[in-house]
Amino acid sequence: MATGTRTRQDRAEATRQAILDGAAAAFDAAGFGSTSLSDIARHSGVTKGAMYFHFQSKEALARELVAEQFELLPEGVDPDLRALQRAIDLTHSMAHGLRSSTRLRAGIRLVIELGSFAAPDPTPYNQWIDSVRDLLANAQGAGDVKPEVNIGDLSTYIVGAFAGVQITSQVRTARQDLHDRVTDMWTWLLPGVVPARRLARFAPAGSGELRAAIGEGARAD
Repeated sequence: MATGTRTRQDRAEATRQAILDGAAAAFDAAGFGSTSLSDIARHSGVTKGAMYFHFQSKEALARELVAEQFELLPEGVDPDLRALQRAIDLTHSMAHGLRSSTRLRAGIRLVIELGSFAAPDPTPYNQWIDSVRDLLANAQGAGDVKPEVNIGDLSTYIVGAFAGVQITSQVRTARQDLHDRVTDMWTWLLPGVVPARRLARFAPAGSGELRAAIGEGARAD
């Protein structure tokens, strides 16, 4: 590839990312309905013409931020951990991302806001549920989840519970207590779904590996 072509592509990608960052900041601050294209252009530091070159509408920007949310999760969910602990760690990783990434916060806010529209798109929720269900299926196969538990219902409940917990934490403490509240969620949930003899294997506050990866101070920063 010619150097000039590569340079143009690099500039175009940098502009595209600046627009997404600006849109995330605007949506995170004011929500979808109260954010205008002018707001996004101002936060992005680009012209409206440049913005329209990459994204045709405010809705297109919102869809992009919603679609990328899983890609923005912090690293740290150890694939060698037991599947149920990985599910626990996934929620704490999401909690950390909500506290540290404007783009992830915007994506989650958009999922919730757009889900309140007359024709909501259930895809983001279904993706969350499918990810948790896969982990729970592995956990049940390993004997870490009681055989009588319906993992489809359980995964749907976990995603819904997390959504409610993070909104409550946002309103009450600006998410300062979010890790503690997610820990509470798992503390009350695990005894109902894990065989008693295996309960001690799981850490509701997240594994040591996850807590080290996101920073021990993330629970109180």
